[in-house]
Amino acid sequence: MAAFISCHACSFLSTSKPVTPRIPTNHFRFPVSQRSAWTRKLGPRCFSQYPPPFQNQKKAKSFSLKECAISIALAVGLVTGVPAMDWCADAYAATPALPDLSVLISGPPIKDPGALLRNALPIDNKAIREVQKPLEDISESLKLAGVKALDSVERNVRQASRALKQGKSLIIAGLAESKKENGVELLGKLEVGMDELEQIVVDRNRDAIAPKQKELLQYVGDVEEDMVDGFPYEVPEEYQNMPLLKGRATVDMKVKVKDNPNLDECVLRIVLDGYNAPVTSGNFLDLVERHFYDGMEIQRADGFVVQTGDPEGPAEGFIDPSTEKPRTVPLEIMVEGEKIPFYGATLEELGLYKAQTKLPFNAFGTMAMARDEFDDNSASSQIFWLLKESELTPSNANILDGRYAVFGYVTENEILLADLKVGDVIESIQVVSGLDNLVNPSYKIVAG
Repeated sequence: MAAFISCHACSFLSTSKPVTPRIPTNHFRFPVSQRSAWTRKLGPRCFSQYPPPFQNQKKAKSFSLKECAISIALAVGLVTGVPAMDWCADAYAATPALPDLSVLISGPPIKDPGALLRNALPIDNKAIREVQKPLEDISESLKLAGVKALDSVERNVRQASRALKQGKSLIIAGLAESKKENGVELLGKLEVGMDELEQIVVDRNRDAIAPKQKELLQYVGDVEEDMVDGFPYEVPEEYQNMPLLKGRATVDMKVKVKDNPNLDECVLRIVLDGYNAPVTSGNFLDLVERHFYDGMEIQRADGFVVQTGDPEGPAEGFIDPSTEKPRTVPLEIMVEGEKIPFYGATLEELGLYKAQTKLPFNAFGTMAMARDEFDDNSASSQIFWLLKESELTPSNANILDGRYAVFGYVTENEILLADLKVGDVIESIQVVSGLDNLVNPSYKIVAG
């Protein structure tokens, strides 16, 4: 039975019933030779479904200015639109994770899933990023009233067009040799589309701007993917034989919605990011190809998350029929500035309070693995989508980043997640592209 755990003054996601806390010994940072043991913080547990009676087991700790600021910021977020969450009055952290105040106020987070995916690609090409950014800024410009919006969009388009002309040779130089021909062709389409967008703005055709922007950003993202030359790192040895997604894949999830006459069809497009979570996304894609989720009900929908993946029966995850054993995957977190993910430990446990995750919980429809609260490596098949956007706190200054493995985003029709209810049925999840990036596919193994 899936459980939703509420601790440390926030809601955490869990895949199983409470277990006895333990100090794990398998927390490490790749390579394995650098493995270190990390002491898990232990605190009172409180569960949203069956909250325990208040017990003042610890003396109240005095708040520093930094703690007060963070508490006030979180309170403002709750008042101004963050979904209500269960609170535990005596919840505390033995070693509190307190990011610098500058992290909290460093600027608005990127909430667009497409932008997050583009930024998460393992590339370092300033020229293409200088084209990408002003095109993305068009979304903010369109929020302005009247002619101010079109004037702002015009500046965005001119900036992007200028960056493309000035940086084209550097962009081409950054393409992977095996993908250069395709990348150059995409750049040609981008140039034509940029001219078309400029004309749309000149004609003051506001309604045509967003669709053309989306088209151009798709070209930009495709060019950036053509800059990735193979898979950029080696997965730790103990996970190399698991299903791994070495690249990206796209799937369509079709859900049959009950008791909602306003919603006839619900198809969510999801992009899985194996560059930053190869083990987690590989496990999911392998289960998709097994049709594991087909016919499964939505099991939690509370305004904060939508969750599913708990199979019928006593098992809380996927039992591989070829081994008759449960398959679990480690906690997998890629951090900005690192070449490989961290495995088996939260960023808090690693002491990386300022680290920025490559796949943050910023977008509505962020997709991640649920797991047992006290076992970082207990994820198996239960997945959840976050029903919020991070307005208040940027990456790693919220309650989920660095604690749960994000491995994808809903990129189309994500708003429909808010309409899903417990009991709605996943009719199917179909792979649209990227299946050839899945290595060690266990679904091809026929149980003897």
